[in-house]
Amino acid sequence: ALPDVRDGLKPVHRRVLYAMNVLGNDWNKAYKKSARVVGDVIGKYHPHGDYAVYDTIVRMAQPFSLRYMLVDGQGNFGSIDGDSAAAMRY
Repeated sequence: ALPDVRDGLKPVHRRVLYAMNVLGNDWNKAYKKSARVVGDVIGKYHPHGDYAVYDTIVRMAQPFSLRYMLVDGQGNFGSIDGDSAAAMRY
């Protein structure tokens, strides 16, 4: 899919952010597991593979992938040196 001209988000980015908003993932709340967010996105909004959704969350949490970090991730989300992110269950 192509990014939108208005904000640069792809549809899967928009769906993940919407699902996280509906789940109540706010800056002042406790962190939730990635698998919970991925399952919610797949079940309700994006009926494709779970790896694509998890990879989107990982990229949105990396400070070097996008211009602005859209997800505040806790844990191992990879490094600029090529280290991969931790498994979804963590």
